Amino acid sequence: MRAVVLALTVALVVPEFAPDKTYVYNYEALLLGGLPQEGLARAGIKLNSKVHLSAINENTFLMKLMDPLIHEYAGIWPKDPFVPATKLTSALAAQLQIPIKFEYANGVVGKVFAPAGVSPTVLNLHRGILNILQLNLKKTQNIYELQEDGAQGVCRTHYVISEDPKANHITVTKSKDLSHCQERIMKDVGLAYTERCAECTERIKSLIETATYNYIMKPASAGVLIAEATVQEVHQFSPFNEIHGAAQMEAKQTLAFVEIEKTPVVPINADYLARGSLQYEFATEILQTPIHLMKISDAPAQIIEVLKHLVENNVDMVHEDAPLKFVQLIQLLRFSTMENIEAIWAQFKDKPAYRRWLLDALPSVGTPVIVKFIKEKFLAGELTLPEFIQALVVALQMVTADLDTIQLTASLAMHEKIAKIPALREVVMLGYGSMIAKHCVAVPTCSAELLGPIHEIAAEATSKNNIPEITLALKVLGNAGHPASLKPIMKLLPGLRTAATSLPLSVQVDAILAMRNIAKKEPKLVQPVALQLVLDRALHPEVRMVACIVLFEAKPSVALVSSLAGALKTETNMHVVSFAYSHIKSLTRITAPDMAAVAGAANVAIKLMSRKLDRLSFRFSRALQWDFYHTPLMVGAAGSAYMINDAATILPRAVVAKTRAYLAGAAADVLEIGLRTEGIQEALLKSPAADESVDRITKIKRTLRALTNWKDLPNNQPLASAYIKLLGQEVAFVKIDKTIIEEAIPLATGPKPRQLLKAALKALQEGIALQYAKPLLAAEVRRILPTAVGVPMELSLYTAAVAAARVNVQATITPPLPEEIETMTLEQLKKTDVQLQAEARPSIALQTFAVMGVNTALIQAAVMARGKIRTITPGKVTARADILKGNYKVEALPVEVPEHIAAMSFETLAVVRNIEEPTAERTVPLVPELAVQNSQTPSSENPDEVPVRAPAPFDKTLCLAVPYIEIKGCVELHSHNAAFIRNAPLFYIIGQHSARATVARAEGPAVERLELEVQVGPRAAERLLKQISLIDEETPEGKAFLLKLREILETEDKNRPVSSESSSSRSSSSSSSSSSMSSSRVTKTATIMEPFRKFHKDRYLAPHGASKKVSSGSSASSFQRIQKQAKFLGNAVPPVFAVIARAVRVDHKLLGYQLAAYFDKPTARVQLVVTSIAENDNQKICMDGALLSKHKVTAKLAWGPECQQYAVTAKAEAGVLGEFPAARLELEWERLPITVTTYAKKLSKHIPMAAFQAGFRLERVMNSEKEIELTAALPNQRSLNVIARIPEMTLSRMAIPLPFRLLFVVSPITHADMVLCLRGSICNATESVIMSPLDASFVMGFIDFVSLLQPGHGITVW
Repeated sequence: MRAVVLALTVALVVPEFAPDKTYVYNYEALLLGGLPQEGLARAGIKLNSKVHLSAINENTFLMKLMDPLIHEYAGIWPKDPFVPATKLTSALAAQLQIPIKFEYANGVVGKVFAPAGVSPTVLNLHRGILNILQLNLKKTQNIYELQEDGAQGVCRTHYVISEDPKANHITVTKSKDLSHCQERIMKDVGLAYTERCAECTERIKSLIETATYNYIMKPASAGVLIAEATVQEVHQFSPFNEIHGAAQMEAKQTLAFVEIEKTPVVPINADYLARGSLQYEFATEILQTPIHLMKISDAPAQIIEVLKHLVENNVDMVHEDAPLKFVQLIQLLRFSTMENIEAIWAQFKDKPAYRRWLLDALPSVGTPVIVKFIKEKFLAGELTLPEFIQALVVALQMVTADLDTIQLTASLAMHEKIAKIPALREVVMLGYGSMIAKHCVAVPTCSAELLGPIHEIAAEATSKNNIPEITLALKVLGNAGHPASLKPIMKLLPGLRTAATSLPLSVQVDAILAMRNIAKKEPKLVQPVALQLVLDRALHPEVRMVACIVLFEAKPSVALVSSLAGALKTETNMHVVSFAYSHIKSLTRITAPDMAAVAGAANVAIKLMSRKLDRLSFRFSRALQWDFYHTPLMVGAAGSAYMINDAATILPRAVVAKTRAYLAGAAADVLEIGLRTEGIQEALLKSPAADESVDRITKIKRTLRALTNWKDLPNNQPLASAYIKLLGQEVAFVKIDKTIIEEAIPLATGPKPRQLLKAALKALQEGIALQYAKPLLAAEVRRILPTAVGVPMELSLYTAAVAAARVNVQATITPPLPEEIETMTLEQLKKTDVQLQAEARPSIALQTFAVMGVNTALIQAAVMARGKIRTITPGKVTARADILKGNYKVEALPVEVPEHIAAMSFETLAVVRNIEEPTAERTVPLVPELAVQNSQTPSSENPDEVPVRAPAPFDKTLCLAVPYIEIKGCVELHSHNAAFIRNAPLFYIIGQHSARATVARAEGPAVERLELEVQVGPRAAERLLKQISLIDEETPEGKAFLLKLREILETEDKNRPVSSESSSSRSSSSSSSSSSMSSSRVTKTATIMEPFRKFHKDRYLAPHGASKKVSSGSSASSFQRIQKQAKFLGNAVPPVFAVIARAVRVDHKLLGYQLAAYFDKPTARVQLVVTSIAENDNQKICMDGALLSKHKVTAKLAWGPECQQYAVTAKAEAGVLGEFPAARLELEWERLPITVTTYAKKLSKHIPMAAFQAGFRLERVMNSEKEIELTAALPNQRSLNVIARIPEMTLSRMAIPLPFRLLFVVSPITHADMVLCLRGSICNATESVIMSPLDASFVMGFIDFVSLLQPGHGITVW
């Protein structure tokens, strides 16, 4: 019985409007944007009106708005009121009150009709009302789900129908999930090359959209009447996880029945044109930027005005608002016609500054008109080749990819003038493929006929064996990434029953790589093809490894990856095995959500493979992948590198590196660079270097010799090639062959470089004055979505920057250079004195806008984050080079500095503006300074909770005065955020933040200039401003000085806080307690280690079996003996060079430092002394080092008064540890600053845990308190033993794997060999085996290579 009643009820639910009656409703629409918490600012609009509905016939109705009133809002919600937009309402009143027609049957809205005088924006407001009337009601169900058409597209809709007998009405609830739509009405700009990361948003979403409709239906004489309808729609967006807070756009609609009138709605006297359906119609939102609202009355005049502002205000330094003005110029150009742009170009093309600004702005406009303009001007010869390439590349990436633009690009690619310049044709063709890719993103059902011309080019080139044309066609198909191209590509793949095996290897590789973008769309089509290529052992190893790259980018299943792993068990080519294994292993560590399934498959497959493959060295091919993904913030980065080697040569066949980024549920391949050496490889394979019977060192020698004979390489194939991809699209590639090398050598060695040098030197002598400005629209990312109200909302990100610089350079050359510079000899050049004066004032301004809100040509209401950066770094220098005297001097001169050399600000605002009052923009900070806010939820919901007052803004000024040069730098910081609401990233960001840096003259005498002078040669001593001397400890003066210094240091030690000792005892106790850790962490038993033995014959070497202390002591004594011979080398030898850095002040006081370097050849000793040139300042830094033998070096660093306060000694030597070659580094100190020792003690507390995590073995031993020793031994070519002795502990780790195999051969040394060597036997051969980083034969090979570079072999060594 209940089912029957419900069926009857539902049958009556469909609303109907009786003829000859006018139904009057009150309508209110509200759209607000901001954060949901109360007490923060929001921005929005509100529309109030009466709605009159009347029927013309059974299925056609008229709707008219009466007394419309528009309000705007920018204020603190909910305290501040809406403000009537009176002027905007008056301007739109006539248009708003024009009745529109619409079809309506069974609760479904059909076609919409309106006169031509109704703009799309106003008609969309009507659609917002009609969207309420859209009711797909079923007569037999009360709960159901369907895909329903609406203003925002065809989206998943859930209906619930219920009856309230007491109130005598029926309630209909309709919920829409706007994130799941068959057809979503939206416009994306700048997102064509990004990929939607569905896995990234499975649990966490950055954008959530939902709408709820509630209807109250009452019985009426003609059926059922909609008594009241309310709509609530929410769009929630956050770049991070939404649980940490998100910005919202909330739309509310109310349609309430008032009365029925007899007066019908009368249409106006005009033709009612079909204007589409209920779905939203885009107007000028694409052309309208959301960051400012411009009333465009005369576009050409306004363009000229903005252009002049940019040119005139960015001369000496960049204007603060230059980026915003540049965006305004782009917007005005978007509204311009071809005729307007032609007129402006004709007016300014001969003015260089205006021309540059126009050519930088036009490509960013992104309209088909601009592509046509650039094409016509190049063909007419009005653009140079560099100008055309720059403009075209940017324009093709920015332009909307519709069919007309694609055809325009195709015609440009086929033009005969373009065809004559191969590099230019390649750029255009690659852009053509990218255009198709963008079009297919916007239109998923794009036709395969768009690629017809490229398929024909590929087929024709294949028939004629035109390799360059085949390569270009494959790269275009790769950019397009259309699944229909898979079949033509497969015809060029080897091993698939095609004739492709006869094609060069480079073509086969390009054909495989062309499938990568197809794999992103149709992975199931590409996976079997790629796997078949990987497993085909008849193919070249490089082809198989490239196919492996494509296979894993197609995200294979567990079954496919396991099949590959199983096949590798019997694989005979170790390069393929190494590449595939390393690829699978690196994938096991991937954490990015979109690769989670592949990572799981890799973890299964790696268990099927042998762990012995880990031991393969880096000379085999490798694939490496790493990534980082932070789920709460929804951000991440990934990188991959592929190295394909060849067994026959030392050069890799190919190297590819790629970076990938993740943000807010989207992913993109940011940058990829690839390099191949295919021609060189094939030439090497034909050379003796490919002989498999010789060792690797011999191969290296033969390879180097083969590369020097480049003239013998073949002409018919490229020697190497490289390509670059941006956002997954190949934008450029180059192939280097012998012809290019032969053409480049005359350019480098011929007369042209000399002519350029002559012209440059002449220009420098005459003086160069440059002023240059470069603007850039770095980012324009937009998503435009219709709301239930009929007003579009937009999520967008804009970044624009302008860099400007003024440079003046003047050179004085004495004596003047000869007219024929090429006749100038080296002796003449040495006698030349060159003085250079340069002044530069570079500046950069950058502005970034992130916007969420309403963006129409009539009104804008949005919450906005605005960031600004501006830097000005002036500088003035003079430089002098007197080559004959060996004197080089640079001076920094005072310059006028702006108030702030760098300023950075970030603020979040609520903004509202309308076209009728463009100067009456209202802006409110999103976080008010004196906000009273509840810490968790709105106070209206929890009245008992105590409100939390926002903390005061953070303000701080940090200053630092630079001594001597009397310059003070300050940084002013200000921050005020909304973290008092919630401890989440988004709430820390919103608010106001700024930082400003200032540089000013400090108190004290003014500085005239800063000097840096270098004097080389025998005159170095003459340039020293202060005589250098070191205290001799044996003289009475030296002893008195040391005694006085010792008293001072002892007094300091007594005054040191006792806490250092107590902390030391605590450290000791903690050390003893930590020593009770499990044996897996700390080993108490003594570590069995062989002593380090000196390997070489040395007169200071202790006999075999002597202790380490004796050995070290003898080494130290040898160094001290050398020092005692001459405490200060300056008393015996002149300085090799001197460096003086000083500040020249008006009071002529000497301030600065000087460095003198001395070298004593007989003792192989070097000494550097740094002293202050100020009077009565005996602070010095002394560095003293000596090469005691060819296997031992010692150095000492001392500083303080007369270099006597602190000292550190370092010794490095080679030898053996047990049976294996080793090296040892020792650090000893006499005294260190208390700051160093304090931090060292704090750091030592963390060493045990760090050692455990790094796999080191730890032993508690009382080593020397003032010494650190590090010993490394090589047991074989792939591992390393390390022993580190530090105070209180010894760390060791054996068999640390190395990432590559060492080039020299390591062989154990027996005890007998060691004794013979120590006793003076000849052990040169053993030395070369153990300690040389390169095999002796390799060294000889390198010498042979150098000899090949001498005249007569094609290359001149200068």
